[in-house]
Amino acid sequence: MSTEIGRNPATAGINTAHLHLISHKLCPYVQRSVITLIEKGIPYTRTDIDLAAKPEWFLQLSPTGKVPLLRVDQQHTLFESAVICEYLDEITDGPLLPHEPLERARHRAWIEFGSAILNLIARLYSADDEAEFDAARLALRARFQRLEPVVVAPYFTGTAFGLVDAVYGPIFRYFDVFESVTDLRIFEGLTNVQCWRQALGERASVRQAVSADYPQALLAFVHARNSWLAGLCRG
Repeated sequence: MSTEIGRNPATAGINTAHLHLISHKLCPYVQRSVITLIEKGIPYTRTDIDLAAKPEWFLQLSPTGKVPLLRVDQQHTLFESAVICEYLDEITDGPLLPHEPLERARHRAWIEFGSAILNLIARLYSADDEAEFDAARLALRARFQRLEPVVVAPYFTGTAFGLVDAVYGPIFRYFDVFESVTDLRIFEGLTNVQCWRQALGERASVRQAVSADYPQALLAFVHARNSWLAGLCRG
C-alpha cells in the first residue's frame, strides 16, 4: 500500500520526498505518524506489513521488531512513534509542540500518558473474563477522569491542533468501534473529554489515518483473541 500526500508550502526547501513509512493497518502508533504527516503536508510512501509474519528485511531494519519505522532517503531508519512525530514536526514549519520548554515537556508527558492508555486498551480487549474486563474498563475511566480538568477543548489546548491530539485521535477511535457493539460507559459525565473526542473524530487527518475497513478489521482482530470483549461483540 502506497500513499502520496501533496506537498505543503511549509516543507519547501526541505528534502521530504524520500520518506517511507513502514506500518501496520491497525497500529495506533502508526496512526500517530500518519496524522502528523498529513497535518504537516509531507509527501511519503507507506508499506503495510503483516506483524504475524514479519519480513526479514523489516527485522533487519527494526531494532525493536515494531512498527512504525520511517526510512529517510533509503539510508536512515527512525523507530519509535514519538521520535518519528517529533522529527517530522521539527523539519517543517508550523510546530505541533509548544516552543516554551516547560509547556513542551508538559505535552510530552501527556503523550506518554496516552501510551499508558493504549496499554490499558490492550488489557481491555485481551481480558479473559468479566472481572478482568471490568477492571480494565474502570482503569480506563480513571485515566480519562484525570484528563477531564486538563483538556481545554475542542483540542487539547483549545483551538490549535497539536501533537498531543495526534496521539489521542487513535485512542478514541478504539472506543468508536468498541461502543458500536457494547456500552462501556467510560466517558459518562466527562464533558471536556467528550468534546475533544468528537473534534478529533471529525478531523480530516485523523479520519484519513486508517483505511475504510478499519472497524471491521479491528473487530476481526478482537474476535480472533477469544476474549471477553470478543464474546460481547458476537452477542
